Amino acid sequence: MPHQDAIYAQEHEVTPFEFNAKVVGVFDDMITRSVPLYRESVKRQAQLAAHYYQPDSCVYDLGCSHGNFGVQLLQEMGTTPFNMQAIDSSAPMLEQYQQRLQQVSTPHNISLNLATIEDYPLTNASVVVINLTLQFLALGARDQLIQRIYDALLPGGILLLSEKVIHADAELCALQQDWYYRLKKENGYSQLEISQKRDALENVLIPETIEQHQLRLNSAGFHKIDVWLKWFNFTSILCIK
Repeated sequence: MPHQDAIYAQEHEVTPFEFNAKVVGVFDDMITRSVPLYRESVKRQAQLAAHYYQPDSCVYDLGCSHGNFGVQLLQEMGTTPFNMQAIDSSAPMLEQYQQRLQQVSTPHNISLNLATIEDYPLTNASVVVINLTLQFLALGARDQLIQRIYDALLPGGILLLSEKVIHADAELCALQQDWYYRLKKENGYSQLEISQKRDALENVLIPETIEQHQLRLNSAGFHKIDVWLKWFNFTSILCIK
């Protein structure tokens, strides 16, 4: 059982959110209670990755955290060999990822890399995954990263992108936010926890509209784009080169 997320349960001075050891310790509980349909999204992304993977190419998981996508992909691929580079800038996340891989009985070729995804070289890719990570980058860096991903993908390769989003219409944006906070309360978070987490993420997580994402993807060269999962202000997108 994952440890329960109680990081913001007591009132304290709120500092900018970061993926430190404290967050890693409760990450699974935090993300399943905070991101609607998270498990569904990761499961289907792994199935899509297995479907589109091309032999002798590479899978990139950019912002891999502690490996939920990678572990799911191992299950989907079974005995089929594949190459994967998992990249994250949080050492505690990668330490836990390594511990999980040590418990995997089947052979694998997943390499863990402590690096920033803005600088990590990409090449010969058939699958690139960015789960709830682009939203933490500076806006200008997002354009450059998506372009580098498109350039690195082989023909027929895919980008799988999941993000928290906002709506351009103020009324619908407020509605989405209200329903999101309603979900968090239903999942056991108090008003204090919701408020302090919101303050911690201020100017750290900067969401965009789906239209802004699609414009960026189009500008990079993607023209086959499907919003395949949507829950108010969370979405998962499939892009095919």
